[in-house]
Amino acid sequence: MTENPWTRWPSREALGREGTSRPRRMLGWGVRALIVGMLLWGAYNSTRVHGWAVAAAVVGVLLTAVAAWAFWRVTLAHRLLPSIALIAVLVGIAVAGEAAGFTTVSLVIWCGCAITALERLPLAAAVPVTSVSLAAYAAMNNDVWLTTTVTTAGLALAGYTLRLDAEARGNAQRLLVQERAARAAEAESAALAERARIAREIHDVLAHSLSAQLVHLEAARLLIERGADRAQILERVVAARGMARDGLDETRHALSALRGELTPLEDFLAQLVGTTAGAEVTITGERKPLPAEASQAVRRVAQEALTNVRKHAPGAKVRLLLDYGEQQVTLDVRDSGGPPGELTDAGAGYGLLGMRERAELLGGSLVAGPDEEGFVVTLKVPV
Repeated sequence: MTENPWTRWPSREALGREGTSRPRRMLGWGVRALIVGMLLWGAYNSTRVHGWAVAAAVVGVLLTAVAAWAFWRVTLAHRLLPSIALIAVLVGIAVAGEAAGFTTVSLVIWCGCAITALERLPLAAAVPVTSVSLAAYAAMNNDVWLTTTVTTAGLALAGYTLRLDAEARGNAQRLLVQERAARAAEAESAALAERARIAREIHDVLAHSLSAQLVHLEAARLLIERGADRAQILERVVAARGMARDGLDETRHALSALRGELTPLEDFLAQLVGTTAGAEVTITGERKPLPAEASQAVRRVAQEALTNVRKHAPGAKVRLLLDYGEQQVTLDVRDSGGPPGELTDAGAGYGLLGMRERAELLGGSLVAGPDEEGFVVTLKVPV
């Protein structure tokens, strides 16, 4: 619902000093000093100032300053009744000053009330206050009627202009606050996204390395239970140690990736299939540099797919196909199938879920399931 402009207060940002430049603040204090000077000059140059009238003039000027300061404070808090009461006090001081012969002082106060009311009050209250103040100014001013008319119109225009200027400054201040909040939210979102990316990297590295070690250690345990030859057991333990060493290397690679230092994807896949018996890689399409996230997705999916082959179909032949398309890169990992491994029932499918999540976060897709021979994993990532 649109707020009624006649009853709407100027915003607190518009009424406050926050966001005001130093030259503007200096100008404001200069105007206030000028007004006080005019009040004092008008008081002391009056023909009726003598004796106790001097003290009364000083008290009147001080009371005017205090009432003006209080008016500024209560309007800042959007308190209508106290604001009207204080503006009435100021108008009353002007009337008393006129009755006591301080015409210049009264004229200055009436002008100030007219301008300030338009600047700081809701229009429904500001228009009557300004009308009364300017009517009193016009009635007591000794200038010709044309000059008085132009002056009152100029004072009303000045007050409304100050109101519009204050509102513009307040809107700019609110927009600045909103922009800062948006930037803070964006920075927080970026930090959370980076944490999620680091978490995925750590999970993928550990899942690949530890699951591979688990395959060999579980095999060593089964060999020990069956009383197998010591050489066979040692072979499995040595393989697990090699997997631990490879996992440490992968951790270093992951840290390099987080720093933006990635080895070429083709070299990485060649090294990966080189450590897996019966695996080969084929690369088609025009090779192009990939974004870090897309490159990491291909690497991790390839690692996870080969780990699953070792777990569920050990000894199966694996073909990796990396195709560079115009708008996407596709990784296809197929195995030839084979007898179930000793750890076929291990795990709960979290590796596939992690790979699919990584692909979807990049706007891609991942399909995994059995085919005519064995199992196939297909990753598509836009580039």
